[in-house]
Amino acid sequence: MLKTLPSTPQEIIAWTWPEIEPHYKDLQARLLDASSMDAWLADWSKLGELLEEMYSRLAVATSVNTADKEADERMNRFLDGIFPNALAAEQKLKEMLLASKLEPKGFEIPLRNMRAEAELFRESNLPLLAEQQKLSIEYDKIYGAQTVQWEGDEITLTKLAMTFQDPDRNQREKAWHLKAERQLADVEAINDLWQKFMDVRAGIAQNAGKPSFREYAWQQKLRFDYTPEDCKSFADAIEKVVVPAATRVYEKRKQALGLNTLRPWDLVDGWYSRPTPAPGRPSLKPFSHIDELKSKVSSIFHKVDPALGKHFDTLLAEGLTDLDNRKNKAPGAYCTSYTSLRKPFIFVNAVGVHDDVMTTLHESGHAFHVFETAKLPYVHQLTVPMEFAEVASMGMELLASPYLTEFYSEAEMARARIEHLERSLLFWPFMAVVDSFQHWVYENPASGADPQACDAKWGELWDRFLPAVDWSGLETVKNTGWHRKQHIHQVPFYYVEYGLAQLGAVQIFGNARKDQAGAVAAYRKALALGGTVTLPELFSTAGARFGFDSATVRQAVDLIEQVIAELEMKT
Repeated sequence: MLKTLPSTPQEIIAWTWPEIEPHYKDLQARLLDASSMDAWLADWSKLGELLEEMYSRLAVATSVNTADKEADERMNRFLDGIFPNALAAEQKLKEMLLASKLEPKGFEIPLRNMRAEAELFRESNLPLLAEQQKLSIEYDKIYGAQTVQWEGDEITLTKLAMTFQDPDRNQREKAWHLKAERQLADVEAINDLWQKFMDVRAGIAQNAGKPSFREYAWQQKLRFDYTPEDCKSFADAIEKVVVPAATRVYEKRKQALGLNTLRPWDLVDGWYSRPTPAPGRPSLKPFSHIDELKSKVSSIFHKVDPALGKHFDTLLAEGLTDLDNRKNKAPGAYCTSYTSLRKPFIFVNAVGVHDDVMTTLHESGHAFHVFETAKLPYVHQLTVPMEFAEVASMGMELLASPYLTEFYSEAEMARARIEHLERSLLFWPFMAVVDSFQHWVYENPASGADPQACDAKWGELWDRFLPAVDWSGLETVKNTGWHRKQHIHQVPFYYVEYGLAQLGAVQIFGNARKDQAGAVAAYRKALALGGTVTLPELFSTAGARFGFDSATVRQAVDLIEQVIAELEMKT
């Protein structure tokens, strides 16, 4: 049994490699056979849990305050002094287990994953992987520091985005240009950073003996159940089935505004169409302070399922959320896990708009995944394919949607749900742009490392999948849109998961329309499996089909359009 392991957050983040290494050497020195296997796995799991939690806590510290130099230094010390050493030590234990030929119960999928990881591992990549993490932090710093002057105040771009809901089109246009100008001011910095990312990733792929970084990423992401060609088929299905449906949404938006053409400031981020309120009908304003957001989201989850409500209340009671937006807070939202506790932490940038409600529901779905897998004995069983991890979050958005009356009247709830469902339709074409762009980048690494070529390709894909919005005269902003999609920079190839997961989530939603309790029970049952079964089995347990074809996509689109039509009768 391992001893002297840290037990408090303060001890965990202060852990050093000289304190960690003896525990790995202890595990490496033990005899591993059938009689010792359970104790050996338990100790390895505990050590891994603590290291994962150390990284999570350090990462949280750098994102809740990007100006915190001490947090930055702690993270750099981890990345330089612990991260590569721990990866190497973990690799030795994986090789030890694989060489033993032992087959622990419930370890079929983790063993499959370990074999793939062992084949991919190269010690020469350890400093490059650490460098990639540092570049990711630099990306956050660039965007975390972006503010503008608006009506006499210095505000974040996230807060400025509230203005995109203003019924006054002139105000929306003014805010849109202000945001674009501030982002374009960092074009060279992002381009320089991108070339560094590409150099590092080319080196990683070369060291691993892979023809391109895409092949490396595919194996690193443990994608056993689909191929890059499947992703291209999915994009083709989206172009065939979803783009026409999305165009119908854009047409409604154009008619509502009395316009001949849509411009980017008539949308959000240039692709998402949020309806401008009719005269006398104000924008949706779900909450005025963070405590209100917390209490009303809690009420929603208690209505979806009492156990899920209890999970969310635990987050609030134990300070496991950071939901408000402020300067020097990293952009975006996420849920991470404090793995030794088997409890999650939710990070959001809420400013009082409807998106904040949906983002909190989304990240809570990830948090519920952490709670539901808490009984799995080993950390190695917690690795869930991201394609299903996002079913947990997107599924929760839809399962919770009938209870948005916690924030709104019936008519407002209908508006909010229509907005969400329309956004789901519009998301698939945007996802296809992001995913197709990444395939092109790493299929053509020389062009992919050239920011100007990237601009041209992004613009081409944008016009293919999002043809209904007029960007004339704004091509520079449109073509540099890849700068502002953090997944491309920080977690390459992590985006198609959202599109596949949305297919699963819509199917779960369809089940819930027939049997809400049954759909939630299946959802929770699938979450509790963690990473112990295959991706298609996870989808099946949740009551969904894992697919890329036009028929599956069309079924989902038809359901969404049907529900939108029903809700429009209530507005």
